[in-house]
Amino acid sequence: MAFQLGDDDSQSMNEMNLIPLIDIMLVLMIIFLLTASVLNPAVPLDLPKTSATLNEIPPEAIQISIDKDAGIFWDSDPVSMEELEVRLQQQSASGKDPSVQLRADKDSKYDTVAQVLAAASQAGLTKIAFVNE
Repeated sequence: MAFQLGDDDSQSMNEMNLIPLIDIMLVLMIIFLLTASVLNPAVPLDLPKTSATLNEIPPEAIQISIDKDAGIFWDSDPVSMEELEVRLQQQSASGKDPSVQLRADKDSKYDTVAQVLAAASQAGLTKIAFVNE
């Protein structure tokens, strides 16, 4: 004895009704859209401005440039290696502990860059930065 629901002639359900699923997805989409607009408000604000001042003066920066022809420049003035060493010693003796910003051309000689680094190290300047684009 088998248990049977309905008639033998009726066809079984072959398709799933997707209308309730679509309704639920639309409601969830509306909830997400409302939540996203609340989390990221697009309110234009005019924030107050302050007149804060710096407490300490930033340290001086020395700009040393090396071109592709092994020319050395202090800011924009050409200098020799001996003059560079003297200037670095003077800056170190001033007690301000300036930083050295080294700008070397990509085609410059490694030997010149190494000599400038050694001169800065011998002068006691340890804050050396390579500047690039």
